[in-house]
Amino acid sequence: MRSLRFISAEALVSHPQVAKQSLDGVAHNLYPLLFKASYLLEQAEVIRTLLERWPLEEFWLSALLGPRSEPPEDLRDRACRACLEACVQGLADHVLRAGGPRRLRVADLTGIRDVQVQQCPCGRALGRWGRTELLARTCCRLQAEPLVAQRPIQVFADLFVTEGNFKVVVQALGPSGPAPLRVRCLSFRADSLGPSQLLHVLRLAGPGELRRLEVVHNVRLHAGHVQQLLAQVGFPQLASLTLPAKAFDAPPTSTPTPDGEDPLLTSIAWELSQMTQLTELSVAFSTLTGKIRKLLGLLGRAAQTLRILTLEECSIEDSHMSMLILALSPCHELCELRFLGNPLSARALRRLFTALCELPKLRCVEFPVPKDCYPEGTAYPQDELAMSKFDQQKYNVIAEDLRAVLLRAGRGDIQVCTPLFGSFDPDIQETSNELGAFLLQAFKTALENFSRALEQM
Repeated sequence: MRSLRFISAEALVSHPQVAKQSLDGVAHNLYPLLFKASYLLEQAEVIRTLLERWPLEEFWLSALLGPRSEPPEDLRDRACRACLEACVQGLADHVLRAGGPRRLRVADLTGIRDVQVQQCPCGRALGRWGRTELLARTCCRLQAEPLVAQRPIQVFADLFVTEGNFKVVVQALGPSGPAPLRVRCLSFRADSLGPSQLLHVLRLAGPGELRRLEVVHNVRLHAGHVQQLLAQVGFPQLASLTLPAKAFDAPPTSTPTPDGEDPLLTSIAWELSQMTQLTELSVAFSTLTGKIRKLLGLLGRAAQTLRILTLEECSIEDSHMSMLILALSPCHELCELRFLGNPLSARALRRLFTALCELPKLRCVEFPVPKDCYPEGTAYPQDELAMSKFDQQKYNVIAEDLRAVLLRAGRGDIQVCTPLFGSFDPDIQETSNELGAFLLQAFKTALENFSRALEQM
């Protein structure tokens, strides 16, 4: 139920010109109320003016839109393009506005949830990539303005960087002169970048404050790059780490040591063990054959905090089950485990589920279709067509048996499932055109290399 205060705020912002003319007489503590009312009604013009004249020292977008503000309706899943563009434009207007010293010190633009179906009436979303580019271009524009030197406004943001916005983000993060907006990154996602580009932009983004790092899809990293990333850049506050496919593969020029040890993996494991804040680790699509115990068992102190672990399509087989169980045993805080796409039999899964009963906080397990359900000789990793061709009746029997293992141990609180094709990723949808162009260029380069090799032969 909405209060009379909020109903009055809605009535005011419904008339943008009247609202803008009335702001001089509005108490400062009513600005947050007017902002939420404007966001709810998509009054972009009023939002921009509110930010331009923001009288408070802090602007926390997530808190203003969340359920704890009046009214208790949660608007954080409304990534409304018009409203979010108005926020950034209003922030720029606040910087450019003539007058005394700026009161606003901190603008936190994080916390927007990108969902598959937009709840805002206009239905036009501004995704994380678009928000990154908008903020970066605004910062660059303000850097070029002849402004009176003042304390910069600290702007917290979730960044998504690809080849398409790399240059403008680098300029925004590393200005050559005074910058009225100082971007501070709490969450960083990278796609379609080269290893050197990734290292460069991460150093500028302030890795010491970074809480979430996602390096996905078309960032071609091998173990040497990962070691350099963790050892030279450093992420002391990192809580969530996602690495791309083949991130633990040896560099092309590496040679095995006489004792069979992998010094790069040892170094990576050591760096991970120093991440005392780490709660989520995803190393999907990496070949971990023979590396599972070292990678997870040197997690060290991080094993005590790990809550979410993803090991999808990592070539984990029945012969690795003892190592996997041993590596998971100290992860007492683990809540979610995902290991889809690994060629495991029903017998191996039964062993694993028995061990998982000993993890007190575990609540969700995503397990692969047992290889018993596929035709003999099925190759891994599977494409989507091969993945869907399994014996559904046999799967149902095995799945019930695995649930029975949990129930007999008194762990009916653990939910288990096998989602074959994953979940909606708004970031992939937003950058699908650039991703397609990147893949075409990679395919063209591969053909050119193949053609040159044939000519040399």
